[in-house]
Amino acid sequence: MRFLSNIILVTFILAILAVACNEPKKEEVKEPTRIFNGYHILLDEIVRSKSGIFRGLELNTKTDSIKLVEKAAPMESSPGHLYYEYKADSLTYYSIEYTLNNDSLEEIDVQINTDDLELSSYLFCDLKDYYANKLPNPTEDKGYVVYNCFEGQRKPFVVSLSDNSSPTKGIINMVIYKDK
Repeated sequence: MRFLSNIILVTFILAILAVACNEPKKEEVKEPTRIFNGYHILLDEIVRSKSGIFRGLELNTKTDSIKLVEKAAPMESSPGHLYYEYKADSLTYYSIEYTLNNDSLEEIDVQINTDDLELSSYLFCDLKDYYANKLPNPTEDKGYVVYNCFEGQRKPFVVSLSDNSSPTKGIINMVIYKDK
């Protein structure tokens, strides 16, 4: 009888230990690794990569490479045109239009729209600073900031930024194109 009670006691203790040991594990919430430390987090979403001119891409890139970089299928697509729209958060969305000639990237047109005017101002300043560090000697004229690149063997290109915000909506435009 004593043997049976010992077995029941040991079984009971093992059952308690098993339940206690199977407590759900608390998952650590890790902050995503930042790409652009010191800049607004939306640059990580919009620009995405320090390599290349934009999103890791260079001008003269092929259509297939662009499609690999983008998260979703294009909203519009034709042999010379790819158009994407993304929602960054509840107040901000942006579009990217790629213009191609003979399957070679000629131009990137980005428009960032937000209902948060302070964010718009912040993003515009961060984009200016980022490209000023990447492509020195910008010129500013009539609300446009223009960066000309004549690096090494690469063909010259231009990055043009403008803040076209209204009193109620933040609108930032960026165009990257080959310098003719």
